[in-house]
Amino acid sequence: MSTLKELAEYTGFSITTISRVLNNDPTMSVSDATRAKILEAAGKLHYRSSTRPRRIRTGAPSSLRIAIAEMLSPAEQLVDPYYLYLKNYAEQRCCDCGYSVIHLSEQAGAYRAPVPTSFDGLLAIGIFSEAQIQNLSALSSNLVFLDSAPDELKFPSVVLNFQLGVEQALDYLLARGHRYIGFLGPDRKLDQKKRPAPEVRRQFFIDYMTRKGLFDPAFLFEAKMTSSDARAALSARIQSGGALPTALLAANEEAAIGACAALRENDLHVPRDMSIISFNDTPLSTLTDPPLTSVSTHVAAMSATAVDLLARSRRDADALPVKIVVPPSLIERESVYAPIR
Repeated sequence: MSTLKELAEYTGFSITTISRVLNNDPTMSVSDATRAKILEAAGKLHYRSSTRPRRIRTGAPSSLRIAIAEMLSPAEQLVDPYYLYLKNYAEQRCCDCGYSVIHLSEQAGAYRAPVPTSFDGLLAIGIFSEAQIQNLSALSSNLVFLDSAPDELKFPSVVLNFQLGVEQALDYLLARGHRYIGFLGPDRKLDQKKRPAPEVRRQFFIDYMTRKGLFDPAFLFEAKMTSSDARAALSARIQSGGALPTALLAANEEAAIGACAALRENDLHVPRDMSIISFNDTPLSTLTDPPLTSVSTHVAAMSATAVDLLARSRRDADALPVKIVVPPSLIERESVYAPIR
């Protein structure tokens, strides 16, 4: 894994600046360009420090042109870098395979290439509306979705098994003696076609804890999946004197980072006073303070698999649309202890 020193050498920013950016220090003011450079460097160094995938030589033309459509704008990706890393790893896979990349632009919900051009496949990263899906499918018949599966009969897709991830995290906490466990995240999010729906991680959490006879609705902390909202939600509970869980499952890294900040601001400590498990496990999880125990979504593998699906579909236009469900893994770090009370 990359270190703060390596990131400092790579980016030219100080270790202090990088650390404060990665931990979403609210007193730290930096430009979006600086934050983007630090987040992208963290992803690249993390990727290169692991085993690099071999260049694919399958007989497919090395000059494939792959278009990428993204759900989030660059500014939105800085708030939730998960999609930034999915894109970066997809680009890296294309580079390893000798494919060229074209980024589609979005205006008023519609996607198009920056200049009239043809491409051999289209990778759609994130969740898209019905109208956007029709727009994308009109641009290319070879369309693969990454992190959503809007129509399994039509489009190949790569998604995560969220239920397994939630159960891994909760099994881990229970095995360490936690019984008062909370969830930090929204009650509603977007479904596979960008329609409001119950948030799946939260629902799997409720189902699991109910089956165990341990569910307490007072430990559901409602917050958007941003550091600022998560910090505010947990701080409000702490300052009100309300009951606190001994452990918290955060819907994503930004929420987990916000929870750490809330505890720190209120003279509480992670994990001594509250253990925290995060979802996603991008490079941010290894560089925050403390490093976060995380449900790894295997972003590099998800992106590489999606690019490989595009190449396969290009070779075999009659292949059935395949939905690949990636199993997450729990990565142990320093944000979980056995409860004191």
